[in-house]
Amino acid sequence: MAKTYVLGISAFYHDSAAAVVCDGEILAAASEERFTRVKGDASFPIEAITYCMDEAKILPEDLAAVVYYEDPVEKFGRLLTSAFIGAPKSVVQFTASMPDWISSKLWIEKKIRKELGLKKGMVVFLSHHLSHAASAFYPSPFDEAAILTVDGVGEWTTMSWGVGRGNDLKLTNALRFPNSLGLLYSAFTFYTGFKINEGEYKMMGLAPYGEPKYADVIKKELVRIEPDGSFVLNQKYFSYAHGVKTINKKFEALFGQPPRGKNEPITDFHADAAASIQQVTNEILLNAAKHIKEETGMKNLVMAGGVALNVTSTGALRASGIFDNIWIQPAAGDAGGAVGAALHEYYRLTDAERKPNGKDLMKAGFLGYEIKPKDKEDDEKLKKLGAVWTEVADKEAYAEIAQLVSQGKIVSVAWDKAEFGPRALGNRTILADARDPEMLQHLNAQIKFREGFRPFAPAVLAEDAREYFDIEGDSPYMIFTFPVKESRRKPSERAASITKTASLARSDIPSVTHIDYSARIETVDKADNPRFHAILTEFKKLTGCSVMINTSYNVNHEPIVNTAADAYRTFMKSGIDFAFIGGRRFDKAKQPKPDTKGGK
Repeated sequence: MAKTYVLGISAFYHDSAAAVVCDGEILAAASEERFTRVKGDASFPIEAITYCMDEAKILPEDLAAVVYYEDPVEKFGRLLTSAFIGAPKSVVQFTASMPDWISSKLWIEKKIRKELGLKKGMVVFLSHHLSHAASAFYPSPFDEAAILTVDGVGEWTTMSWGVGRGNDLKLTNALRFPNSLGLLYSAFTFYTGFKINEGEYKMMGLAPYGEPKYADVIKKELVRIEPDGSFVLNQKYFSYAHGVKTINKKFEALFGQPPRGKNEPITDFHADAAASIQQVTNEILLNAAKHIKEETGMKNLVMAGGVALNVTSTGALRASGIFDNIWIQPAAGDAGGAVGAALHEYYRLTDAERKPNGKDLMKAGFLGYEIKPKDKEDDEKLKKLGAVWTEVADKEAYAEIAQLVSQGKIVSVAWDKAEFGPRALGNRTILADARDPEMLQHLNAQIKFREGFRPFAPAVLAEDAREYFDIEGDSPYMIFTFPVKESRRKPSERAASITKTASLARSDIPSVTHIDYSARIETVDKADNPRFHAILTEFKKLTGCSVMINTSYNVNHEPIVNTAADAYRTFMKSGIDFAFIGGRRFDKAKQPKPDTKGGK
């Protein structure tokens, strides 16, 4: 019987990606940024498409369909409508956006057919939130579930919910632009001085340093939360519907300060603003979840959309017990829309039976580019970079990594298939000792080159997770926060500055314990993630501790590394001490010194 291959594509907003599905199985998925090395690359994902097609061992003529993750005509209609309603304020923004739309975005079908050599009728368009919904439900471990999607905006929709059963899903309710939780959160991202579509994680990390002093002001002036799970934003304070900026002068006057400039210090005010919007975001999501539970009666919930990556809100939602089980697409943002689009079209074309077996279909997230041991092409590229290494067997590597981390060294790992989504889960990872109270500041300053207040996530052996954290079940994708156990906590005072406060030890795993005693956990299961499980097991043998810092293998403003050459370059320009890259061991002390006169 012939196999059914479907290619899904997301592009032209941020985080372009591609995915190939065969008979309901996700064969490959990757973001374009990993190949181009452009953070959040929004261009047509030809490199990601090429990888996915090669991985599936197919040609374009083998595809049953190519699915684009949203409807460009409907999206263009929203821009036209918003420009008309917002005129004359909207003229600048509308004029600036038109060249891209006229030259490429309106002609996506033509672009896809040209790039892949496809005949007419092969390209299908799916609505943005239906792509998100499909990415959440079809790979989930549930036969049936309520579905919640939340983001900035897709076409006209900003939030939607519905139900999935078997191979069918339906979105029955939607909230429309300009009422958007994602855009509300992004307004505060901009206001506190961070970059929209990138800095939301930073504001989330800043929030626990503040007090929600302005939560009542936000609910009184900016957003009205409705009993049916919806909400209404007061457009008096926002400019995103028609202007170049997200917020306006009335917003600034409401809080008494202008937006923080790029190089201006972060103060208690900014922390309080972050804490306030985080509390309101939690409240809105919990309110929506309660309503959906009442309407559907489902015990399971699945989620996708950029707001589903807000680990503080999802942690609160999981802790609330509104739903018995929650599964969130690990690539919940626009990249994951490529997976959802492909899966939705597969089930539409075939009406095939879907048979969940209690495990999700994301293959532990390892769907991206593979670094193979003893690859001759990688060897040649590394030699051209001046790299010096020794070959190392797997078991030897696991023990060495554990030993080095226990000695206070920073160790990076790049092997096997890259993770799909924003989290590094063990295959493109930087590891360090969570017990070291100085490690958080050292990593932020010397390795990641980022703000000192930002927390790091712990990876823990799944079987030991409850010894360190108040957690039930697992958390393999770093997509929820959980409290550190009371028995492991230490009293901690606030210091004179936010950065100094971040440095204070609050538990016996201080470098992964945030100021509010929370942690964004990755539970490492032996069956799904055997390499990382082996490293943590060796570390436990040496130290009695089965927790390590696990942070993504990149530096600030760069994508996570993809290839062996990417991994080596990042190793050399950061403070990483040792790197293990595809069966090779690199010691920083043995690498050639950079030639400041223009050589290597």
